Amino acid sequence: MSVVLKGVFKDYPLGASIVRALHGIDLEIEKGEFTTIAGPSGCGKSTLLNLIGCMDVATTGTVSIEGKITNSLTDKEQTNLRLNTLGFIFQSFNLVPVLSVYQNVELPLLLKGGMTAGERSKRISELLDQVGLANKANNRSHELSGGQRQRVAIARALVTEPKIVLADEPTANLDSETGQNIIELMRTLNSKQKTTFIFSSHDPKVIEHARRIVRLQDGRVIEDVRK
Repeated sequence: MSVVLKGVFKDYPLGASIVRALHGIDLEIEKGEFTTIAGPSGCGKSTLLNLIGCMDVATTGTVSIEGKITNSLTDKEQTNLRLNTLGFIFQSFNLVPVLSVYQNVELPLLLKGGMTAGERSKRISELLDQVGLANKANNRSHELSGGQRQRVAIARALVTEPKIVLADEPTANLDSETGQNIIELMRTLNSKQKTTFIFSSHDPKVIEHARRIVRLQDGRVIEDVRK
């Protein structure tokens, strides 16, 4: 299994009270799945992705990524897991505006280390070609459309060849046609590279492209359907 959650609860303090964002989540996601976490705003989608992405820890229960229980890892081990196993795509793109498209995609490889400039160039060029941005390598993000910026974010997420890619509302800032194109691109990359994709969405047009739909409501799984 790529991802296993067992009995996961997540609480947040809110003043003098406690808000429970997740209520006993049990979930297993296999390698190569293309899964959407669906549900309305506030249902716990982002919280769930943050736990899988080692950006937060469960209050109780366990989250395992590639066989490693994340809340038992040191900060350094969690950082290494994020860098070597996980890729992230954010709805706000999170590109570095002063860097070119090429440099934005190269950044995770520089952080990871271990590759020559030539090896990095080959990998980045292949990915930019896959996402249809080979002719935009030297552009900066402000010169791109929203859809193009999201494609850069996808290339950056995939450049380290992660086993799992997490995408939090990846089409939220895009028009419906561009959003659909982005999801189709992710599906193509999923089919070719067998990368596990887990993304959150409340958009029915996006959700219909998933091969598995896990629906949340009030922090609980209310439906789990494979197509």
